Amino acid sequence: MPAVRKLSGLQKEVIHLYRQWVRMAHTKPINTQPRFMNFIHEEFDKYKNLPRKDFTTIEYLLRTGSRKLQMYSQDDVKDIH
Repeated sequence: MPAVRKLSGLQKEVIHLYRQWVRMAHTKPINTQPRFMNFIHEEFDKYKNLPRKDFTTIEYLLRTGSRKLQMYSQDDVKDIH
């Protein structure tokens, strides 16, 4: 059986942020949810090859991702462009 690599704290934070984004997308109008999901996938895919040890960049992206999430979570935001 192959060894299972444990997730680091930062990796867990990234997964948590991704799940928060997906939950937020499901609170938006049904016709705009696919656009939100595409945006989420594009944003996270941009950095999928970022080295795991690049802590400074990962922490920066977590902070900016959290701020964007707060902004897009507002009730008056119905669509994403």
